[in-house]
Amino acid sequence: MNKDQAGGNWKQFKGTVKEKWGKLTEDDLTVIEGKRDQLVGKIQERYGYQKEAAEKEVKAWEEHNKYRW
Repeated sequence: MNKDQAGGNWKQFKGTVKEKWGKLTEDDLTVIEGKRDQLVGKIQERYGYQKEAAEKEVKAWEEHNKYRW
């Protein structure tokens, strides 16, 4: 998957990210732009999770939505 495909894929999944983690702002999602580590970090920041908990949530979301970075 090239960078353009990943970016397009991210735009499609942005809505599901907002459904799952509603505390994330549009600015947060712009910063994240399909970068998994950025998503984990923003979830930690907004929800006060430990890294392991944020990683676990992202992994579950990826599996549920069949999302590939």
